[in-house]
Amino acid sequence: MNISLPLDFSEEAFLKACVRKELWAQKKLYEDFYSSMMGVCLRYSNNKEDAMDILHEGFIKVFKNISKFQPGTSLSAWIRRIMVNTAIDFYRKNVRRRTEDLDQAYQISSYDVDAISQFTEKEILIAVQKLTPAYRTVFNLYIIEGYSHREIAEKLGITESTSRSNLVKARTKLQKSLTKQENFYKKVD
Repeated sequence: MNISLPLDFSEEAFLKACVRKELWAQKKLYEDFYSSMMGVCLRYSNNKEDAMDILHEGFIKVFKNISKFQPGTSLSAWIRRIMVNTAIDFYRKNVRRRTEDLDQAYQISSYDVDAISQFTEKEILIAVQKLTPAYRTVFNLYIIEGYSHREIAEKLGITESTSRSNLVKARTKLQKSLTKQENFYKKVD
């Protein structure tokens, strides 16, 4: 079924159609935001199946709450926030949080940022997905989403020091994982 909107069809009219639960509008919203939101969900999950679960649960929340969206603001940012919060809920529901030893984290050096440019997006995503859920979630919230350690601690029910520790350890594990990939490719060449 192909849907075309008249040129004078506004975002407001489109959103009202979504609020009325018109299937064509919901389908268009899903299709328009699927790929960008799937990227968000993949960063928070172990695998594609978990990412799909987060994505679908997130879109259910979008459709339930579309009437709360404020026209004139960024629809993409609003949906992204819902996806991130859904990923956090998924993390809370499926993973038992662990408190990490902060003293050990201080001994770990951070990753050289310039070295990351030699890897493809897919290689980095695979390395991020290999992180434990605790490390991956803190890494995504801090590095990708821009949350402070205080905000992460509040969202995840952990201490700020645990958030900092998990971030340091996530960076270290990413460094080791990507270094192993780099060494593997050097041997193959």
